[in-house]
Amino acid sequence: MDNFFEKLTAQQKLETERQLEIYCNGVQEILPKAELKNKIAKSIFQNQPLKIKLGLDPSAPDVHIGHTVVLNKLKQFQDNGHVIQLIIGDFTGKIGDPTGKSAARNQLTDEEVKHNAKTYFEQFSKVLDMDKVDLHYNSAWLSDLQLEDVIRLSASITVARLLERNDFSERLATGKPISLHEFFYPLMQGYDSVALESDIELGGNDQHFNVLMGRHLQEHFQKEKQVVILMPLLEGLDGKEKMSKSKNNYIGVDEDPNNMYGKTMSIPDELIAKYFNLATDLPVTEKQQIAEGLEDGTLHPRDAKMLLGRTIVRMYHGAGAADKAEQHFKTIFQKGAMPNEIPETEWKGDDEMLITDLIVSLGLLSSKTEARKMIAGGGIRLNGEKVSDVKLLVKITDGLVLQAGKRKFVKLRLN
Repeated sequence: MDNFFEKLTAQQKLETERQLEIYCNGVQEILPKAELKNKIAKSIFQNQPLKIKLGLDPSAPDVHIGHTVVLNKLKQFQDNGHVIQLIIGDFTGKIGDPTGKSAARNQLTDEEVKHNAKTYFEQFSKVLDMDKVDLHYNSAWLSDLQLEDVIRLSASITVARLLERNDFSERLATGKPISLHEFFYPLMQGYDSVALESDIELGGNDQHFNVLMGRHLQEHFQKEKQVVILMPLLEGLDGKEKMSKSKNNYIGVDEDPNNMYGKTMSIPDELIAKYFNLATDLPVTEKQQIAEGLEDGTLHPRDAKMLLGRTIVRMYHGAGAADKAEQHFKTIFQKGAMPNEIPETEWKGDDEMLITDLIVSLGLLSSKTEARKMIAGGGIRLNGEKVSDVKLLVKITDGLVLQAGKRKFVKLRLN
């Protein structure tokens, strides 16, 4: 490819550098960075938007803040006039991405794929302008491939190269089966980039092998190679594991503003700067100032987390909801008061019940063991009073308020 940066005016060069700084912020790796700069320059020189690809395997449609790390990066490209290519893997989803899996994935039905894709669109609209997104289903081109085409495609990669993937090599070493169809997943995902002539592909850093396959196949088909941008994975509220709904360490984009704010306040201090960098839409300079303030001690972690909570709630629920969520947090957690609005449950059970049984029956905790532990830790309150006796017999009265932890409240109503 020509060196388009050298063909630009001084003003156009400044614009190239401006965009490059934005796209490089917060990324794990760019392969290769020099080509990204040249693609931006080419886009400006030719007045032609870049095509930015994100492939989705619609197997888990509940979007949380961890997923938005990639979406926020896509939004930066979209804000600069580039075209976002969202590819729904209705074909590859039937294979199942083997990345990070110790066994073959269950194959999805057409109905499951369509339902999950619809849910994705609804939640992605909280970050992206979906009216300006190019939506594609990869069955449009993959279903047309003949067996001869697939054989030729598979001839472009060796088995040894495929076995370089950690998930495949580990399964092979431990004697766990690898089905032949799983080898085709990265090939099919890579072929998506060939079909759409993508300029850039985004993915999490666990997608390293898959997204590089697109670059490999584009070269094989004598097309201009895409640049790969890998984003870091965001740790969840526990500060250890990747954010995941299955690990219950997540903040969902559809969560109630109060719960979203409260969860944000519980993240470990050492992750504050990372959350600002990857999960918010603040300008790069402001993110840098926050990181520096936390580093030199001029910004208290509590104040930073309150700003983080306001920012995240504002992004998904609006500024008004963010202000109310912060006031709710201050009222309950800083002043120790009960909220004005508490979820109510109609009680049809016994007149008296052991506190541990009551906690579990109301769904505040999942087991009596958890209830006993929380009582021992001082986390259970009845009508605002701390419960210390695990064998307390509770007399059920109309309007009784039970609190578990900092965020769970329920008020009982009798018939």
